[in-house]
Amino acid sequence: AGRYNFYTTSRCHDLHMMMYASMFAGQFEPAIQAARALTATLSADLLAVERPHMAVTLEGYHSTFMHVLVRFGKWQEIIDSPLPDDPVLYCVSSAMCHYARCVAHSALGQIDAATEERDLFRKARKQVPESRLFFNNNADDILAIAEAMMMGELEYRKENYETAFNHLETAARLDDNLYYTEPWAWMHPPRHALGALLLEQGHVEKAERVYRADLGLDKKLGRPLQHPNNVWSLHGYLECLQRTGQHGKSKEVQKTLNSALARTGQKITSSCYCRRTG
Repeated sequence: AGRYNFYTTSRCHDLHMMMYASMFAGQFEPAIQAARALTATLSADLLAVERPHMAVTLEGYHSTFMHVLVRFGKWQEIIDSPLPDDPVLYCVSSAMCHYARCVAHSALGQIDAATEERDLFRKARKQVPESRLFFNNNADDILAIAEAMMMGELEYRKENYETAFNHLETAARLDDNLYYTEPWAWMHPPRHALGALLLEQGHVEKAERVYRADLGLDKKLGRPLQHPNNVWSLHGYLECLQRTGQHGKSKEVQKTLNSALARTGQKITSSCYCRRTG
């Protein structure tokens, strides 16, 4: 019995699934509760076990904590969160912390601090062994998405908008090409940030295409890559319809969005908290 037994991996999977579902539903409290339970499970003494090599297969779960904070725009909490005590054992988590800090500083307009975290992320990423996995994906493939997302957010706040959008499109493409897993290994869909920032710059038609793809309305993405009726893209899609005068469609989408919003735990005003204005 105890935390470390045959069912440890199954518990991690279940907590990860709870995080993922709660994030898509816009429910911060159950998402962060699951994240805290997951990180508590993955203690240093467990991950230090070499046979089987627990860190190789399980430490990736630990790194997902930061995804919850990024998803819900908890920028100051991200900045204030300590790094793992052991950056070698928790190498993926350490890199993910720097990714999240770069995004947080970027969202707050703190460009110098964001740039410093970018450099620290890249240094930490180089320390991740090739053998380190993130579920059934290589950890570096996951961190490649983090780098593209991070660079998109940073370049956007530097007002290099086209460069930023190119980075976010790269993040979406990398995310699309991960090996299948349930739940998905990258927990914050890049299209949610891309659509939000496109809207912020007035690129409404481009944003609409992004949201339609994410919602699975145009069938351009494979079924595992679609997120039907998720509250984040519904919000962005409705705004696109309203801003382009598609009132018939917008009425139907408003009904679906209202149902999704009724299940959230906080106010949602965009598909990504990285967006500041209309």
